[in-house]
Formats: sequence, C-alpha cells, structure tokens
Amino acid sequence: MKTILYSILLVTAQFFNAQTATKEQIVSDLPELDITEGINLHIISPEPIQYVDLSSQKLTGDLPTTNIARIKITDIETDQSGKPKNPVRYSVGENIGIITVVGQSFIAQYKAVYRNSENLNTITNIHIQAENMQPIEFNKIIFSNLELRKFAMDIIRKKTDKNPIREEKDFKLGVQLNNVYVLSDYIFLDMTFKNNSNLSYDIEDLKFSIEDKKIYKATNNQSIELTPVFQLNPNKQFRKNFRNIYVFKKFTYPNSKVMMIRLIEEQLSGRTIEMKVNYSEILKADTF
Repeated sequence: MKTILYSILLVTAQFFNAQTATKEQIVSDLPELDITEGINLHIISPEPIQYVDLSSQKLTGDLPTTNIARIKITDIETDQSGKPKNPVRYSVGENIGIITVVGQSFIAQYKAVYRNSENLNTITNIHIQAENMQPIEFNKIIFSNLELRKFAMDIIRKKTDKNPIREEKDFKLGVQLNNVYVLSDYIFLDMTFKNNSNLSYDIEDLKFSIEDKKIYKATNNQSIELTPVFQLNPNKQFRKNFRNIYVFKKFTYPNSKVMMIRLIEEQLSGRTIEMKVNYSEILKADTF
C-alpha cells in the first residue's frame, strides 16, 4: 500500500525538541535534484529515515525500506476517458518543491527542479552526502512503566506463528526469541519458554549479558550484564509455555561479541539453557 508522504514537519518539545548545530538554511542555498514525470527518484540514507516531508502536492512518495525514500512527480488525475482533468505543465528549471529527509542524527534538504523527460541525465538515485547533512539531536524520550506495559501488551497480542529469530533446546526445555522490536531508545525482546517435561519449571534467574564470541581462557571473558528496565510478566514458575516481553534501553555491541541469554532453574534440579544472539539480529528489529 502506497504511503503518501505529504505533511508538515511539526517539531514539538514533547517529542523532538530538536536543536541543529549549524546555521539556518535558505531555499537558494539548497542542493538541486532533477526530477521528471515517469521517473522515480530514490534518496538513499546512511541511517534509518525517521521522517520525510514534501513541501508541495506536486510531489509524492513512500519509504520502500527504512533507508530509502522514493519520490516522484504526483500522477495527473484523469477522467473516465483518460484525459487529464487539470493538465499540469512545468517549465524546465522550475522549482516544484522542497524535499526534507530526517535521519537519526541529521536533517538533509533538497530543491526538486523539473527537467523534461528527454533529458538523459535525469538523476534516478542519490546517496545523502555528509556536506548536505545538518547535525540534529533529538531529546531522548523516556516512557513510564505504564506506557511500556501498553507497548508490551501490543506485542503480546501479535501472533507468533512465524519462525523465531533464534531457538535453543536442551533438557526438554526450549527458548525462543520470537522477535525484536525497537521504539525510540528502547529495545523489546519477545521471548517464549517451553517446558516439555512433566515437572514445572521454577525460575531462579533469567540473565542477559554481552560476552565475547570466542573465549580462549576464562579470565579473558569480559561479561557486561544487561538489566531489563521493564518486563511484562514477573512470573517465576511455569508448567508448559511462558511468553514474556523484556524491555531494555538501547544498547550496541561489536561483531566480536554476542548477547547471551541464560535461563536458570532453582536447585536442586538446576536445569540451565543458554541462547546466543548476534548484533545483526538486533539490527533487524521491527518497529510498531
């Protein structure tokens, strides 16, 4: 379904309160992008796009992926006979709108200039260059536990019939990472624990940590413990299946390390199962 990106950028103190580190931009200083009928212009961002604004109804577009904005001249409306209702004619070199792309740490603006379709040099895609980026810093959004619970409940209502991102089985136990979601500076882990034995499982601890992929000596392992800022269900025991949402403040780790998840049972049985999660799997997080 095509998403029309025609809106006004309303930056409020509650959500963005953005501050740029460079001087104000004026239209005459903006870099120009050629655009014409029948040719899509793809703007490729080095980081996920948060927002796109098109200043004119002459332009329309969508976000086919998180890093690409697809822009084109708005299709002309036609009547039942196929004739244009309101024929629109552009002159070569005419400014037909301002394109604003907001990433996680920058804002970039371009002036869309009309070129006729016979121009073989019309641009079809561009990469946003450093010289066209204005640094921008968004104040971090802090959600209350009530808000985090609402988001977690929205996730728990989703079906988990697709294949999990990760799954481990041992001691008649199973641990699944169903999905990873991101919202602002928060990471949500959707997890399911399965007990295929007839004994109920009493949870002593569920530990999250960042550890080295390869451990040559025990003394060389650098473990950084991660503590959830919120979890949906505080249950310490389950008989068969137990699904829960764990929320963390945003974190990163290099490819040489993994996120380790350890489910530890209370003694005397002491069944323990581990799961390793690569950072590439965190990067594929969905939004909601």
